[in-house]
Amino acid sequence: MYSPTPDDWRDANRRRWDERVPLHVASDYYDLDAFRAGQDSLRAFETAEVGDVTGRSLLHLQCHIGLDTLSWARHGAARVVGLDFSEPAVDAARELAAGLGIGQDRATFVAADVYDAADAVPDPSYDIVYTGVGALCWLPDIRRWAETAASLVAPGGFLYLAEFHPLCDVLDDSTGSRVVHDYFARDAWVDETPGSYTDFDAPTVHNRSVEWQHPIGEVVSALAAAGLRLDFLHEHDFTLFERFGALEPSGDGRYAFPADRPRIPLMYSLKATRPH
Repeated sequence: MYSPTPDDWRDANRRRWDERVPLHVASDYYDLDAFRAGQDSLRAFETAEVGDVTGRSLLHLQCHIGLDTLSWARHGAARVVGLDFSEPAVDAARELAAGLGIGQDRATFVAADVYDAADAVPDPSYDIVYTGVGALCWLPDIRRWAETAASLVAPGGFLYLAEFHPLCDVLDDSTGSRVVHDYFARDAWVDETPGSYTDFDAPTVHNRSVEWQHPIGEVVSALAAAGLRLDFLHEHDFTLFERFGALEPSGDGRYAFPADRPRIPLMYSLKATRPH
């Protein structure tokens, strides 16, 4: 339900994520054995849009257990830094990197709130600041996020964001065809659903979560106000999980509406550069 931002929003979310780390590490969803064997966790559209990262430095904000971060290292990034507010997640990422033989000189993981990233990460700026899917909904202040992220982009470097489209937040869960929520709502969405997206039936204790929706115009405007120049904004007619009951698998881990339905955007991605 929508409500004013509760005072304990950060602690509630951290407790929820901390508890779910071991569930995720052991899950088929993340399949760490396949990842250790060389499977890439990045989506094809991300690697195509980001381009060649060989020899570049990359900061991954809200990195969770580090699969995407380490995938960028495998793609040739000279140095990757992952930041997440969950210490168990950061511990899991460090353990995974060590097991892959990726040393701390190439992959560093930091436990800190994303709003404190500028003071927490080891370098003053990065060639690429990357934020993966499902991150922005956990943040109440998108302008503060944009200012923080932009401050870490080196001159000539860029921020890349791939996210679930906020339009999905206003549609009904069963068919995805009816508008049932307010697109411009700014209040927090407080939920108590147990389990995890890796296992909906998993027994869990810390189930309270606090989230926010951020219209695309708000995100783009915040990045522009922070001094970045928008290179592109792409909308995609697929998503990465069965968000609505009417979605169908469309290959490569994607889900889309049936071909006989009008298409709507389910995800978006953008690139924004800091001028020299």
